[in-house]
Amino acid sequence: MGAASAAASVPDGRRGDDDRGGLRAAFGGLTTRGRSFLAAGVAAAVCAYVLGQADLLRVGLLLAALPLICVLVLHRTRYRVAAARRLTPQRVEAGSEARVQLRMENVSKLPTGLLMLQDHVPYMLGPRPRFVLDRVESGGRREVSYRVRSDLRGRFPLGPLQLRLNDPFGLCELTRSFSAYDTLTVVPRTEALPPVKLTGESSGYGEGHQRSLALAGDDDVIPRAYRHGDDLRRVHWRSTARYGELMVRREEQPQRARCTVLLDTRRIAYQGSGPDSAFEWAVSGAASALVHMLGRGYAVRLLTDSGSTVPGEGSDGFAGSTQDSADTAGLLMDTLAIVDHSEGAGLSRASDVLRGGDEGLLVAFLGDLDEGQAALAARMRGRTGAAVAFVLDSGTWLTGGAVSGAVEDRVRQLREAGWTALAVPAGARLADLWQQAAGVRAESAADTYGGWS
Repeated sequence: MGAASAAASVPDGRRGDDDRGGLRAAFGGLTTRGRSFLAAGVAAAVCAYVLGQADLLRVGLLLAALPLICVLVLHRTRYRVAAARRLTPQRVEAGSEARVQLRMENVSKLPTGLLMLQDHVPYMLGPRPRFVLDRVESGGRREVSYRVRSDLRGRFPLGPLQLRLNDPFGLCELTRSFSAYDTLTVVPRTEALPPVKLTGESSGYGEGHQRSLALAGDDDVIPRAYRHGDDLRRVHWRSTARYGELMVRREEQPQRARCTVLLDTRRIAYQGSGPDSAFEWAVSGAASALVHMLGRGYAVRLLTDSGSTVPGEGSDGFAGSTQDSADTAGLLMDTLAIVDHSEGAGLSRASDVLRGGDEGLLVAFLGDLDEGQAALAARMRGRTGAAVAFVLDSGTWLTGGAVSGAVEDRVRQLREAGWTALAVPAGARLADLWQQAAGVRAESAADTYGGWS
């Protein structure tokens, strides 16, 4: 996908203070050569007047007039050049490249001189691109392109584009800045996760109490008015008495399984920074889990320790069941592209969001936990169908050592509460841990049933 942005040229008929200001700026664009010509011409004219040399006066006037003519020509041409930028794609993963295409168009009746293009690019995306264009004929177009790449996620502005105009003699140089710019969104890296199955817990009713969360959900017992042909065995007598008309139970409606991805963003829970830090691994892990669960047909939701949710407050807070999966994935990735540390000290707000129950699957990416926060996270398990936690020891990510005993104790505490919990060593691949989680859950969850993949 791509997007074009254009800065329209200003017509020649512009008058008033802007026009006078533009002319003053044009005179300010005289190069060293242009100023030398002007000074030499004035000096020659003064000497010719003093000495009474008419030929020298003509030479002086020519030297002085040449840079002034170049200024006037460039002043006119300055408002007759249009520019456009196209960014493809507008959203890329960290470490991937995007292509930026610039197009210049000479909409005046006069050819331009030498042009130099310079696009403003944040230093995280690479060096500032510069291009030199030869003479552009009237109505002519020139296209150039460059590539940008960032190892850091975020939203980065591209532009505005600057254009330098030169006259053929190099006597005057003007710089014009266009107002339009584009935004490149760099989202976290994602890993393809294996389609493993873990035992979970479902709250279904009917003949098969054991159900796959991906195939069915709770019965919809909200009654509706009786219609001709409805089975009388489905009459809901309590509602019939309440509403004064015959009411029947609606047929059971399959419901997409739900998945909440909890991302711990507390500043105190992570040490270090940069693309290889523990926090960036957790953000990439959350992105991978969300994309994977969307692809498996789940309705998903992103929850942070601050209690904020994405896609936001809706009928149930989840997205994917009624929205296009690609749009949902884009919204989630845009959010994760700019997520930053929170100043919160605990997970209580996230726990409050999960109090409603019927949350389906919970996948948590947790930073350093103290004993109190580990106990709070353990209690979240009772509000979900199945729960998987990836606990990071951010200190070992700085040293590259083994997972500390304190983190192992936290993992053991979560497992005792029913979580499928794994400690994340430095440099681990989420795909391997995802596969490992299936084996851990199969060994420790004999009291649960159902499944998710």
